[in-house]
Amino acid sequence: MLSIFLHHVLLDFPAMAGEKETRAGLVHARLREEIFHGVLVPGQRLRLVELAQRFSMSQSVVREALTRLVGQGLVVATPQQGFSVMALSLRHLNELTEARVRIEPVVFRLAMERGSIGWEAQAVAAHHHLAAIPVMVDGRFNETWFEVHERFHRALLDGCGNDQLLNVTMTLRDAAAVYRHWSVPVGHDFDRDVAREHAELLQAAVARNADLGAELLARHLDRTADGLRAVAEADATG
Repeated sequence: MLSIFLHHVLLDFPAMAGEKETRAGLVHARLREEIFHGVLVPGQRLRLVELAQRFSMSQSVVREALTRLVGQGLVVATPQQGFSVMALSLRHLNELTEARVRIEPVVFRLAMERGSIGWEAQAVAAHHHLAAIPVMVDGRFNETWFEVHERFHRALLDGCGNDQLLNVTMTLRDAAAVYRHWSVPVGHDFDRDVAREHAELLQAAVARNADLGAELLARHLDRTADGLRAVAEADATG
């Protein structure tokens, strides 16, 4: 009887593990979205018991979701204190910006050198969608623009042919996205022609001008960081 029981447990284990992973994925996606949209604010404590009750999930499922967010740099795990949303700081932003400026243009360069016609078409379509979405609606930041903007930048990088570099780059972009959300009311550069910068990035990609594209992207990231620094400085002095 014991052998029969163990046999059924072993048969069911992959399904059970897959179900837990799916539930953790749902919690992860929801928390990630709430961090990006400012529902969960920088530095906020994330308590397992409260989140488990809120999502009607076990604490182990919530812990797995939070651990994924730690790996993406969006959540911090502190011994004896638990989990919290990443805090904004000037030092972290400067380190993040340096890493992005050194890595992301390299990935973009690889995409321009290796990308297929399908990659090129995907980038053109993503830019077409982005160009049709207003940044501001009724004086407020348009969350839809933010999502479409991220898809455009992802499309530019997708053709790099190196999943490891792409994953590192997207993790850095996720961390920077938290700063971008909070920069809107504090440090948004309304005089900046972001639409033109995006158009120039696409033109370089389609022309397969790797040198120009990498230079434009580095400049684009630096310009964005200038606005984001106002957020970190305001947070540090506030």
